[in-house]
Amino acid sequence: MDKSISFYQDILGMEVIEEKTSPRGSKLVFLRFPGTDCNLELCSFPNSGLVHVPEDLVHLAFEVENLEDSISRLNAAGIPITEGPLESSSGTRFIFTEDPDKYEIELMHYKK
Repeated sequence: MDKSISFYQDILGMEVIEEKTSPRGSKLVFLRFPGTDCNLELCSFPNSGLVHVPEDLVHLAFEVENLEDSISRLNAAGIPITEGPLESSSGTRFIFTEDPDKYEIELMHYKK
């Protein structure tokens, strides 16, 4: 959980807005980007066993203001970019990486 919180805070710039323990004992951490009202919930319940995320099953996508800054933060933290940078026909640029639990993360910058 600590590695995931650090990734979403230090690399992606999210803020922890709440931490609590659920009635069944899960540790819940809620994060959000400053100035938004969309939450990301991280859940840790060690008693449930290991969770294996199948490759290409799910990913989270986030719009970033500056893709080059995001790439620099990932590189500085030693977090590999698994694909990209790529550019769509509309000019949107994007990369893929993974969080500490191997969830695929897409970071994209829309051409304005």
